[in-house]
Amino acid sequence: QVQLVESGGGLVQAGDSLGLSCVASGSTLSTYAVGWFRRVLGKEREFVAAINQSGVSTYYADSVKGRFTISRNNAKNTVYLQMNNLKPEDTAVYYCAARRLVMVRTPSYDYWGQGTQVTVSS
Repeated sequence: QVQLVESGGGLVQAGDSLGLSCVASGSTLSTYAVGWFRRVLGKEREFVAAINQSGVSTYYADSVKGRFTISRNNAKNTVYLQMNNLKPEDTAVYYCAARRLVMVRTPSYDYWGQGTQVTVSS
């Protein structure tokens, strides 16, 4: 079983950048595909990005493609989400999630972090 903790959220202005981290404990993260999702109060959880176990393959939602970058450092048991050119519509609670199988765009992940708030002001 793996425990996930996100960090790096905060309040920024439109156009700014922010980097999120997802640190795993309890198990070796290199055996898990990891996804980032976000949720706005009252709305469904939304897929943001995913990365496979080796870090070679990635998926992105169309809304963030070209602005966000997912990466991982398996030696540090950490997955990152670099967010550039942030927009007010990126405001949400961001969650990382892990699963042992192939990465997917759906919330079919077994383990979830507690989330970190990202707020982008206009």
